[in-house]
Amino acid sequence: MQIRDAQPGDIDAILAIYNAAVTQSTAIWNETPVDAANRLAWLAQRQEANYPVIVADAGARGIVGYASFGDWRAFEGYRHTVEHSVYVRADQRGAGIGKALLGDLIERARDLGKHVMIAGIEARNVASIKLHEQLGFKQVGLLPEVGTKFGQWLDLAFLQLTLDQRSIPDLTVA
Repeated sequence: MQIRDAQPGDIDAILAIYNAAVTQSTAIWNETPVDAANRLAWLAQRQEANYPVIVADAGARGIVGYASFGDWRAFEGYRHTVEHSVYVRADQRGAGIGKALLGDLIERARDLGKHVMIAGIEARNVASIKLHEQLGFKQVGLLPEVGTKFGQWLDLAFLQLTLDQRSIPDLTVA
């Protein structure tokens, strides 16, 4: 398996993974599947912002997962913090793909001079929470019943990883 930057030719695979998460899970709190144009625009926006979109390319098995990060909040004071997403194709979960994708994202965030990475995870998604904890994330908050999907209230767990030990922010990082 190779972790690499996503290309426009990967959009159909990314779209399939994304829409499966929309229609079959509480990993994404959207309820309406999107089309290829939506994912292409998303890819272009991330690339324009110099943020990664990466895929796990398993050769003959195709794209088995993808991941990205972007601004956590749109205010300048949060410029050192990113929030990420990691999605693995349902038939490939539990094989270390999510861990490989997240590990790559962590290194890319460090390379960009980011200080903190945030994960917002549906609180009952124990597998995702454990994955993040394996890579050093700590749960820092729980927001009860802030979302809904499939006719139920959803709780949002926030996990955080401090990426470096800087005591003073680098004001040159955009």
